[in-house]
Amino acid sequence: MEVGAITTLYYPRDIADSDRRHPVIVWGNGTNGTPLVYRDLLLHWASQGFIVAAANTPQSNLGISMRAGIDMLTRRNADPGSIFLHRVDLEHIGASGHSQGGAAAIVVGADPRIDAILPIQPGPLADINAVHVPALLLAGQKDSIVFPFLVKAFYNAADHIPAVYGELRGADHFTVVGDPGPFAAPTTAWFRAHLMGDRTARTQFFGTGCGICADTATWSDVRRNALALSVPAATP
Repeated sequence: MEVGAITTLYYPRDIADSDRRHPVIVWGNGTNGTPLVYRDLLLHWASQGFIVAAANTPQSNLGISMRAGIDMLTRRNADPGSIFLHRVDLEHIGASGHSQGGAAAIVVGADPRIDAILPIQPGPLADINAVHVPALLLAGQKDSIVFPFLVKAFYNAADHIPAVYGELRGADHFTVVGDPGPFAAPTTAWFRAHLMGDRTARTQFFGTGCGICADTATWSDVRRNALALSVPAATP
């Protein structure tokens, strides 16, 4: 990891010797939170080959610092003195965040550089109508801060994009903090599917064999809108 003034980066340890470009995930913290609070989840994503640009700001709703992370990695990717030289896949970028940062992920989803979003228990101050990419909206069954019906409202409004709603059984608002527990696998699969072209990961969300749809031990509610239902499990 590398802590900067605006962005904290989490990335594969051997990136300087990598023979490929690594997709990017930009992250927004919950209110008064820092990337350190979500360290385990962000390190997990880095272990899967992603570069995570986590905004340091504790007030992330506008998404400004998340976009700054993309700008910074764009510069680093072109810098001959950087370990990121030609190692950043700027064609595959996702946005995620928790609570206020989840709302920020929706805000950033309007940026043309973003390919998929994954808001975790997103706060209400965002407009999903401006988002142009697939969305996985996650709620916690026992969340008493961002109630599941608030996340469902985003899902219901997202009829112009492929949208999936997942409600994690027994999860409260802070289940994702520290050890991300049940949030680790589905979030990783979503980004592997959309940013890495992982066909196995796609089957967790799309097609008739939708993995999360059948996993009632983990999920208390799963919904897919008409556009998501039309997405094939296998890429062409």
